Amino acid sequence: MLQTYQVENVKCGGCASTLKTKLLEPFGEVEVNLETMPREITLEVEEAQEQELRTLLRGLGYPMSDEKLNLFETGTTKAKSFVSCAVGKMDNASK
Repeated sequence: MLQTYQVENVKCGGCASTLKTKLLEPFGEVEVNLETMPREITLEVEEAQEQELRTLLRGLGYPMSDEKLNLFETGTTKAKSFVSCAVGKMDNASK
């Protein structure tokens, strides 16, 4: 089922590239809307896959907006998002 989720820490095309690349295998094509705040991703997700999606997003530094994170988790996901963003920018540059 096509679902749209709001995610945190997505800043630019590098972040979008990382999301599209890392979520492609488990979920297929991902659309990242950089025009909204918080940012939105749209992809095919079955209800049984939502926890897997949440875990993958948090691991990349882009937790869903409805997640309640403590101060440490918030700092950790922001740091991870900087790395994921840089990787996405390097991947874009090499294409």
